[in-house]
Amino acid sequence: MQQEWLAPPAPGQVLVQTVVSAISPGTELLIYRGQAPTDMPIDETITALPGALTFPLKYGYAAVGRVIAVGSPAEQAWQGRLVFAFQPHGSYFLSAPTDLHPVPDSLSPEEAVFLPTMETAVNFLMDGYPLLGERVLVFGQGVVGLLTTALLVRMPLSRLITADRYPSRRERSRELGAHASLDAGTDDVLAQLQACLQDEHGAPGADLTYELSGNPLALDQAIAVTGFSGRVVIGSWYGQKHADLNLGGRFHRSRIRLISSQVSSITPEWSGRWTKSRRLHVAWDMLQHVRPAHLITHRFPLEQASQAYALLDQHPEEAIQVLFTYGE
Repeated sequence: MQQEWLAPPAPGQVLVQTVVSAISPGTELLIYRGQAPTDMPIDETITALPGALTFPLKYGYAAVGRVIAVGSPAEQAWQGRLVFAFQPHGSYFLSAPTDLHPVPDSLSPEEAVFLPTMETAVNFLMDGYPLLGERVLVFGQGVVGLLTTALLVRMPLSRLITADRYPSRRERSRELGAHASLDAGTDDVLAQLQACLQDEHGAPGADLTYELSGNPLALDQAIAVTGFSGRVVIGSWYGQKHADLNLGGRFHRSRIRLISSQVSSITPEWSGRWTKSRRLHVAWDMLQHVRPAHLITHRFPLEQASQAYALLDQHPEEAIQVLFTYGE
């Protein structure tokens, strides 16, 4: 484990002792496996993540901790506060107060650490704009897929169907309220999905499909089960993996729209009224409704980081949300 020295906080800074931080399994596994692009910045919107996606790399963007020291009397009001920060994994970090988000009293650290993932799920709904009575399909029930499902079940949809390879994730999906959750690894999954989506009203297929599995093969499946003039929201980041798509069949005549969704920006059609601050406020509110701590399957001290990544890499069927713990 890498160690580094931190200077005492300067004026305009505070020192935060981390309580928990969340692994982002999709992004961090791409980096862990060497599948992330090396010719692009880590994240242009998070100042705590400078540089490129190459090793050695200190990564992570979901940390909850407590302010234990301040740089000057001007920051004294932050002393002792529980805060969220878009910071890499680490036991302590220095931050400007303007980069910190006070955790609402109604949320525990293990709930607040889901803030970036919940904001991503909120962004998926904004980009897909599901409508009353629509048939919606979600590929991938990892943590971001499950949170997206948790938001979609709050809407008056006629069908909400999910698909994932792992039984434990499908069980969580049904517990959240999905009408059905199918095994994405079966040979006839497309026929099963079409049967679940079909009803006596309207054209066949999904009105709105989310591809959140991280598997490029699922994108072709998503297109195949989306109906005429339907929308496919691509929330997965494939890194260096390529998607082999069949665009010469029904896609060509079906007016299906492929929508790229990424949380670092707001889609232009909403930017006249929406800001990142407003979207983040909605994410905080949704955390209080969904209470996602039940999606935590494993907790590792930071010293056992290698075991945590090995679990996610070799036994993804066992894990949903994995946390690093630091004590408080």
